[in-house]
Amino acid sequence: MKLTMASMKELGAFTGRPVEKEITWKNTEGDEIKATVFVRPEGYHTTKSDLLATRGAVDNVAGRIAAAICDEEGKAIFTPQDITGEADAERGALDGALTIALLVAIQEVNNLGKTKS
Repeated sequence: MKLTMASMKELGAFTGRPVEKEITWKNTEGDEIKATVFVRPEGYHTTKSDLLATRGAVDNVAGRIAAAICDEEGKAIFTPQDITGEADAERGALDGALTIALLVAIQEVNNLGKTKS
């Protein structure tokens, strides 16, 4: 097989559009919050973040969230530094419950259609 854009599309070699997910978490006051997020399926952005994390250039979890959570067009909405709080020390790091909710959404998107053994 010759590797071309057409053959790669046919083989499903691209991740496609972001997947819309609803997440729920409790804020620090204990209020339940619901929000819609868009999750980019694992692909180039995740791989790049993972490679940077192995070199210590980014935090692995923050990089994973920043690589996956995007707007409906697939554009990143966070940097790893937004997640860790380094971008704005006054604002601080992302809330723990929200962090878990985002990671669950990322996991759900990337395991859709996969069978369990």
